[in-house]
Amino acid sequence: MRIAVLVTNGFQDDEYTEPVNAFKKAGHEIINVELKKGVTVKGKLDKASVVIDETVRNIYVEDFDALLIPGGYSPDKLRGNDDVVDFVKDFAKSKKPIFVICPGQQLLISADVLKGRKITGYRSIIQDLKNAGAEFIDAEVVEDKNFISSRQPKDLPAFIKACLSKLN
Repeated sequence: MRIAVLVTNGFQDDEYTEPVNAFKKAGHEIINVELKKGVTVKGKLDKASVVIDETVRNIYVEDFDALLIPGGYSPDKLRGNDDVVDFVKDFAKSKKPIFVICPGQQLLISADVLKGRKITGYRSIIQDLKNAGAEFIDAEVVEDKNFISSRQPKDLPAFIKACLSKLN
């Protein structure tokens, strides 16, 4: 399966590396997506760097089986771009899996796709999730239809397990 990963500078290093490594180990293909193809983006802890495979303007939801949105500062930076927000909105409409952790849910808020959905997220965005119409659940993993969400890095083992289960 092909998994798009929306990521830019300031992503939470382990929220990218751990799921991506697990997905690759399970035989899935990763396509890193940002605003500029070929650039290298760095994690906020400077422990990981990622080369961008494709621009958000040159991809289509139909080309992917799932979407991963790691946390850190990356989601907040990306949500200011209409092309990114439109891609996330279209992905949510497709009913394909969206895996989101920490404040990655900020992109779901900007895409206006959370009304009536159950979700978890980092504590600093709880009120934002509620204001977007979501039902916040304080759990390490929340699954609601095509959305799988987690709160923070310590939830990664449960998050990865749930994501891999959804892919199989």
